[in-house]
Amino acid sequence: MGKDTKRSLNVLLVNLFNHVMDMETRAVITEEYKDLTNNDLHIIEAVGVEEPRNMSAIAARLTVTVSTLTTNMNGLEKKGYIRRERGQEDKRVVYVTLTDKGRKAFFHHRDFHKRMIRAIVKDLNEDEMEILYRCLTNLNRFLEPENDTV
Repeated sequence: MGKDTKRSLNVLLVNLFNHVMDMETRAVITEEYKDLTNNDLHIIEAVGVEEPRNMSAIAARLTVTVSTLTTNMNGLEKKGYIRRERGQEDKRVVYVTLTDKGRKAFFHHRDFHKRMIRAIVKDLNEDEMEILYRCLTNLNRFLEPENDTV
């Protein structure tokens, strides 16, 4: 791969990151969800719609500390998006679930991501999708916190 191609790829990745963040904000922070930030929506996504998750599991999914997550959860609870309950067997464990309002926000955010994925793969065949998947997996590995050398 030549220098020009590497430079172009770098510019493309930077632009893609910025565009995704901007577009996600415009697409999901609608009038109904103006009290949320992108960060709030990613926390709601990490809580999920399945069984209750404990704070440690949510923090791990988001690669943040439990104390950082607690601050954000306080705001989401006040806004009515999440509910926290102490564990029955171990009162030190806090479990989080989405309220009906939180579930609605979850599906609203998920729908944006589904539309984005459809747009990405619409003209790709199976082999090309596999190559794209491998490329993005490599990028994800590079971006993992344990690889952070900054």
